[in-house]
Amino acid sequence: MTALVHELDDPRRAAIVRQARSHFINEGYAGTRMEPIAREAGVSTATLYAFFDSKAVLFEAVINDASEDFARHMGAVTVASGTPRERLNAFVGAYAEFMSDSFVRSVFRLVLAERPRFEAIAMHFFERGRNDFGAVLMSMLSEMTAEGQMKVSKPSWAAGQLMGMVEHPVFFVPLVTGGDVVSERTPRAIAEEAVETFLARYAA
Repeated sequence: MTALVHELDDPRRAAIVRQARSHFINEGYAGTRMEPIAREAGVSTATLYAFFDSKAVLFEAVINDASEDFARHMGAVTVASGTPRERLNAFVGAYAEFMSDSFVRSVFRLVLAERPRFEAIAMHFFERGRNDFGAVLMSMLSEMTAEGQMKVSKPSWAAGQLMGMVEHPVFFVPLVTGGDVVSERTPRAIAEEAVETFLARYAA
């Protein structure tokens, strides 16, 4: 276990993953080569292969690392007090800004493109995203329902509805169009409108 922790904390590994992420996003899996990644990370090819014995293993590490980054980002959003409107606006607004980030879309686009080759990795990536983000919102809705502030009988359904109202304009449309179609509303404005629609349906 000590050796594993030491390896994961090794700055050379982090540099390799960072450079590999850029290559996979810009060139795709098939177009990415290991030698340029090693060179840009400042390590030898032998060192790269000591950490990752194949390109497939490196790709999995890149996707797992991105998942960790995403979880840390949304995990920092804590909304423990306030009215339902205030709490939902804070969380959903942060979620909208996160999902509208071009880098986040690039990672999702990469995972979607390589899903036929790495189905298990892709499914784990999507499942983790749903759990990391959706679980927080479901817990919030359950808590507010227990306090008599909301009327939500199925938190998972309600959370999916609210997140879906945000995801479509800030994430899926730019993902499909390559960013050519951009909403005139800011992510925060989209989130606030979604929350108002949601409260009209579920507020106590």
